[in-house]
Amino acid sequence: MEPYKPFRVTKNDAVDDWVANLDLAELQEYGRNHTPINVLVLYGSLRERSFSRLLAFELARILDRLGADVRVYDPSGLPVKDGVSENHPKVQELRELSQWSHAHLWVSPEQHGNVTAVFKNQIDWIPLAVGSIRPTQGRTLAIAQVCGGSQSFNAVNTLRILGRWMRMFTIQNQSSVPKAWMEFDSHDRMKPSDYRQRVVDVAEELFKFTLILRPQMTFLTDRHSEREEKLKNGRLLSQAEKLQ
Repeated sequence: MEPYKPFRVTKNDAVDDWVANLDLAELQEYGRNHTPINVLVLYGSLRERSFSRLLAFELARILDRLGADVRVYDPSGLPVKDGVSENHPKVQELRELSQWSHAHLWVSPEQHGNVTAVFKNQIDWIPLAVGSIRPTQGRTLAIAQVCGGSQSFNAVNTLRILGRWMRMFTIQNQSSVPKAWMEFDSHDRMKPSDYRQRVVDVAEELFKFTLILRPQMTFLTDRHSEREEKLKNGRLLSQAEKLQ
């Protein structure tokens, strides 16, 4: 299995790969005329059969077919956010993947009306700034959630707030899959439904918006306040330096 690509279907998998049958030719051709994009995928559950992970994998497969370089981060082993674990390998891995990315895809279960601790912990470990580097600023973002019961939008609403706080461009579309345990078959693939159609829409829109916005990222994220800070200090200051 390729690192960060557990979603890829192999010839030995006895499964009907519905993603392989999607008509994506026009968007694939558009993508081939641009530099490939890097997409980081985060999901929010450590369960053995995690529906947020299954949904994240389906979205990753679509983006992979479109020509994106997709990497899925495994949150297992990531320490709870504290002030002493910044050098932990899982923390460094997550931060390096965020810096590598042009876009993020976030998928969380809804638990007690909000995102899970597993998901929020990953976001808490991605700082707004590392010295003069902004690990998420200007990235595009797509959001999705899975529900154990009826359809809800509490988790995606929170994800949208987090995306804004992390200075990301969150696409307008989103996916919320109710009764997720009924939407995946015995091979852990999504069954045909309107929810699955929406998943394709979300993946396509993230791909399109990233291709369009990425060349303009420097221009779009140029801020007067940061220009003033560079003029005064010669560079952007870290959060720790600002608190001194």
